Parts: sequence; structure tokens; C-alpha cells
Amino acid sequence: LTEDEDIQRMLRGSLLRKIKSRGGPRERLFRLQEDGATVCVEGGFRRARAQQSFSVMHIEGVREGHQSEGLRKYGAAFPARHCFTLVFKGKRKNLDLAARGEEDARHWVQGLTKLMRRLQAMSQTEKLDQYPFWIHGVLQRADRNKDNKMSFREVKSMLRMINIDMDDVYAYKLFKECDRSGNERLEGWELEEFCRRLLRRPELEELFGHYSGEDHVLSAEELRDFLRDQGEDASLHQARTIIRTYELNETARQQDLMMLDGFMMYLLSAAGDILNQEHTKVHQDMSQPLCHYFISSSHNTYLTHNQIGGTSSTEAYVRALMAGCRCVELDCWEGSDGEPVVYHGHTLTSKILFRDVIESIRDYAFKVSPGTGAGCWVPVPGAERCPSCPQQSPYPVILSLENHCGLEQQATMARHMKAILGDMLLTEPLEGQDPHHLPSPEQLKGKVLVKGKKLPEPWQEPQGVTSLSEPEEEEEEEEEEKLQERSSRQVSGSPMGSPDTAWLLQAKDASQVAPELSAVVVYCQAVPFPGLAHALHHPRPCEMSSFSERKARKLIKEAG
Repeated sequence: LTEDEDIQRMLRGSLLRKIKSRGGPRERLFRLQEDGATVCVEGGFRRARAQQSFSVMHIEGVREGHQSEGLRKYGAAFPARHCFTLVFKGKRKNLDLAARGEEDARHWVQGLTKLMRRLQAMSQTEKLDQYPFWIHGVLQRADRNKDNKMSFREVKSMLRMINIDMDDVYAYKLFKECDRSGNERLEGWELEEFCRRLLRRPELEELFGHYSGEDHVLSAEELRDFLRDQGEDASLHQARTIIRTYELNETARQQDLMMLDGFMMYLLSAAGDILNQEHTKVHQDMSQPLCHYFISSSHNTYLTHNQIGGTSSTEAYVRALMAGCRCVELDCWEGSDGEPVVYHGHTLTSKILFRDVIESIRDYAFKVSPGTGAGCWVPVPGAERCPSCPQQSPYPVILSLENHCGLEQQATMARHMKAILGDMLLTEPLEGQDPHHLPSPEQLKGKVLVKGKKLPEPWQEPQGVTSLSEPEEEEEEEEEEKLQERSSRQVSGSPMGSPDTAWLLQAKDASQVAPELSAVVVYCQAVPFPGLAHALHHPRPCEMSSFSERKARKLIKEAG
């Protein structure tokens, strides 16, 4: 890849602006390191020579243009073609960037994408070959005063760089054990020993010692015995194949022997995984009715932090969908200018527009990163979560609406869903579908379903606005009571005279359902639970009920 034009530009470095909510855009020099896996960010920090860095391995995706909440809010001054977003794995925040020109942005987007694919395709041996270059670069950046020695503070910085979240007491214990000179600095072989101890797996060493005996070397016969003890029908030929694939020492490999490092390489590889590799792709029967599956669901999806005063964000929906969730929650409340908002009512959490949430769901409902299986619809029999899958998850997404809006803004919600989601939104029962059975995930591929309250059909009651009970609030009752009590304590004594105090109350007609919103609820009709006996004798497949945990425990106890 070093001959690649995009990689060459990244190795030379580019001035990119970091777009943040606080303060103006800050220009930094971003440069790819020689290891091809680390990007250094230079300049503008408290110390003149200070650097920050991140690993390409920690990037989950690259988005071009204004495709993040941050860039949509704060990047309007920069052309979309100059902008891109790095989405990191785990809880790390997105990095929104703007290049000086379109060409620079394109080089970084294309180059990072190529490096991510290359690193993902690397074998363990290739990754091991990269390790010395990578760790050397990390050590250089962590050594702040460039004296080739590492204080404990610098060691903690190194641990953060390599994404190791270690208890300070334990880290210092290792540090002191390796500091043979006693000068509170690690250098040379002391530092090498510290890194080696980080990689130790005592339980695997013990296992290796048990099977290898006094010579601490596994023969092909001993490896076969180990495999058979794990329940595998292993032959001597299979054991030799494993040794030739994973053993790092060439001399040992030629003699069909395995050392500890090779043994650990095998156990920590995909081949040594307890998971059946056939299950890394969708292998379940996806043609059963919808209610035959455990569905990966998200509660209070919009929150990025705590549910009292945390931040609401469309990025939270993106992350949930990318993680494989197929059911996300929208708590909908009256907003200003006739626009419904999503947030945790009766709290100080921030608000986001319902419209923006639906746009994010449209863009990411059927995209998942590798590692999330059927997305994840898991059949009840032999339930098992798929750990990886193709880039696209076609299985349906359910929008669980907790509605606190009045009739007018309910109609607005329905209009937004129809306009933004288009054909993705299911608004009619599937043609030819037996009304006594729910359709399957296979039949609902690519569809977005709305879960909410529905007006009675014309033959049941006169059509029009109807007041319905609040089934989905049942599961919220205990939580809301606690939240209201806590938030009232927090805001007491605060100036609350602004128009924004409307967040304390839901719309007066929120207990009613607008015909427009009712019309988009098809297979997931929220109803009060009629009781187990009634539900069993009068099954209605399109109806569903929610329970508080207290109610669920009560039902289990009384009628389990």
C-alpha cells in the first residue's frame, strides 16, 4: 500500500480542522505513521511538541460529507465535500474533520477505508509482524520528555494509547515489579518486561504446562490429546496442520512442535473460538412469525449519558442500529414551532427533533458493521447471537413510539415518517398474508414497522379521534415516578420562568390518537394487557403489551 497515492498523501500529512461544539474549528496536522496503523495529530496543544494519536484499528467507519450530528450542527461553514467523520468503536466520540480542499478529504476517506480493510484482512502472524513497529511508535509518543525512560505517568499514558483500561493500583504494582533499578523509571529491558507482563495469560500458561509436561513443548500427539479433551474428534493430521499454521518458531514448526506463543496464537484465533464458525453468518430460520424471535432492543435509545440530565443525540440511534438493534425507542413530546421532539420527559435531558431522528433511522436502519449477525433477530429455539455478518442487515426495524404529543403534532410525526422513510415504512398489511399469523422477518426485509396505539376499525367503533389507555407507559410508571421526584429535587430553587418550562407537561390531548398516526401502526399495536387467560383464548397476533419488571415478576409468580 505504500505506493498508493492516498496512503502517500496520508504519510506526508494534511492540515485538517477539528469541528467541535465548543470554540472555533482548530487546524491540526494529521499524519499517518510508518506502521500504517497509527495516525498522529500534531500542534495546538498545551505543550509545543505534544502529540495525540489514534489507531486505524479502532475506527468503525468513515462518513463523507455532513453525515454526523456534529457536522450538521457546526460544520455548515465548510463545503460538504471537504468534510468527513471518523466513527470509533466503543464509547469514544466521533471525530468531525474538514480538509482545506476536496482532494485532501478524498485522499483521507479513501486511504483510511483501504487501511481498515487491509488490517481487517490481516492474519494473526501479519499482525504480529506489525506489533514491534506499532509498540515502538506508542512508546515514543508516550515518552514526553524524550529521555528514553518511562515514568509511571508516562506508562499510564501508554496504556491509554493502546486502549488498556487498567486499575491504577494494579498497573503501579506491575511497574514496581519491573523497576529493578528502583529509580521510578522503566528503561530498556525493564520496559520490555512490563510490556511482556501485560500480555501474559497465566491460565493459558497453566493449561499449556499441563499438556506439554516438563519440556514445555507440545508435540503433535499432545496437542491432539488436548483437542480431544475439548470434545473435538481431532486426528494427528489436524494437530500437525494447526502447528504449521500457528507456530511462530520456524525450527519448532519444522519438527511439528508447538511453543507457548504458538499455543496462545491458536487459542486466541477464530479457529480456537468457542463459537461455531458456521454461526458467524445468518444461519437461523428467518421464516417464522415475528413473535417467534428474541429481538435485540434498545431502551431510551436517544440518550448518550444518564437519564436525568444527559445529552440526547441522533448519533445514539446510529450506534444502536450499527450494533445490531432492531427495535429502537422514541419518546415523543410537544416541541416548539409545531415540531415534535424526542427526549426523556420530566427531566433535564436535551431535546432532538423527531424529524432528525427519523432521517438517521432511514440512513442506518439496514446498515450494520461486521459482527452483528441477523441484526439481531434470534429465533427462540437454541437462541444464539451471530457475531458477524455482511455489511447490510435487511431484517425489519421497529420504532417503539412513546407518544406524549397532541393530535396536531402526532399528525406531523406521521407526515415526517411517510415523507422521510418512503417505501421503507410499512403502512399496509402484506398482500396475501394470513391475518391470524404475523409475517416473518424474511417477509419484512427492508421494512420499518411502527409500534404504537391504533384506533379501532370502523366496524368496531365510529371512526375518528379516540381516547385510548396508555399501555406503553405501564413499563415506565415506576421509573417515571422516581425520575420526577429526583428531577424536582434537582430543579427546585432554579429559575424556571422561561417558556421552556413546557417540558414539565405533556399535551392535554396526548391520551388521544390522531388518525394519521394510527394509520402507520400495522403489526405492532400497543394494547393494555388483558390477562393471561384472555390472551391465550383470544389471540390477536398484531397486538402487543409492555410490562414493568414488577408486573412481570407478579405474573410469573401467580401464573408462571
